[in-house]
Amino acid sequence: MEAWLPDLQQLLAHGDAVVLVTVARAEGSAPREAGTKMIVTRESAKHTIGGGHLEWKAIETARQVLKDGMRTPRTRRLERFALGPSLGQCCGGAVVLAFERLDVGDLGWVTSLAKRLAAGQSTVRSVSFGAAPDAVLLSEPEPGVERADCLLWDGPGFEASGALLTETIAPRDFAVMLFGAGHVGAALVRVLATLPCRVRWIDGRDAQFPPPGTLHAANLTIEATDDPNSLIDDATPRTYFIVMTHDHERDFELATRILLRGDYAFLGVIGSHTKRKQFEHRLAARGIDPAQIARMKCPLGVDGIVDKSPEIIAISAAAQILQAVEANAQHGAP
Repeated sequence: MEAWLPDLQQLLAHGDAVVLVTVARAEGSAPREAGTKMIVTRESAKHTIGGGHLEWKAIETARQVLKDGMRTPRTRRLERFALGPSLGQCCGGAVVLAFERLDVGDLGWVTSLAKRLAAGQSTVRSVSFGAAPDAVLLSEPEPGVERADCLLWDGPGFEASGALLTETIAPRDFAVMLFGAGHVGAALVRVLATLPCRVRWIDGRDAQFPPPGTLHAANLTIEATDDPNSLIDDATPRTYFIVMTHDHERDFELATRILLRGDYAFLGVIGSHTKRKQFEHRLAARGIDPAQIARMKCPLGVDGIVDKSPEIIAISAAAQILQAVEANAQHGAP
């Protein structure tokens, strides 16, 4: 789920008024892409539209919108910021920011959007601007349109009554299945807790997992099982598999099972170049397609990082996973 959405939902449910700031349009070089969001309250700001003086000005504007909205319901505003010397930023482009004052009356559409994203459904959110703006509208995307998008339709100026922001908000979470609860597995789980993914952490040794309540990762499910093969068979297509158990033979059997599926998004196996050569020979003997074997990332992690401490291996592995996520997105796959 989008990181800003549960925070917004919680604030509105507590009765707070907030301003949702959206990068409605990015022109040229900009710190964040269209659709990026920040939440501003009277006391704080959550998430980021790029930092720097732009963000400071956005927070200042948002708090003025909060103040104005005490008298005018559905207060909204569009403002263009040039990212040049006037803002002390070197990006050189410009952004149009959309400011929307929200309160408990908006909790309905926010909750509906959260439920749709949790169910894996893309949603179009439409926001009108002008003297008497309509309520936020949620609708189904056009058939075949699943990827996130953000478009600002404005007339002769940002104050035009026809100005409309339409954005397709798509689920960004990707599924990770991590086998192995050793030191590297634990370090990787802590990194993945900060990313838009859903993690199933699997090991046959229940005692290897951290005690309940000591690991704060809302996107994590822990599963202790002696039959990991069945979990591989039940995994959703386009899962990102990470294999790093304490047993090389188990690693081999897991990798074999995953490669036989063929519909995975990523397979990473911890180990050395020697381990890869051994696995390649044995996988070929099992009749695994050479094209599938070539997809296996072993050693796990981005090139050029040789430190073998668990935390550094975890960061390197997470970076490689994100490279795969980006590459798959460019090819139209999750």
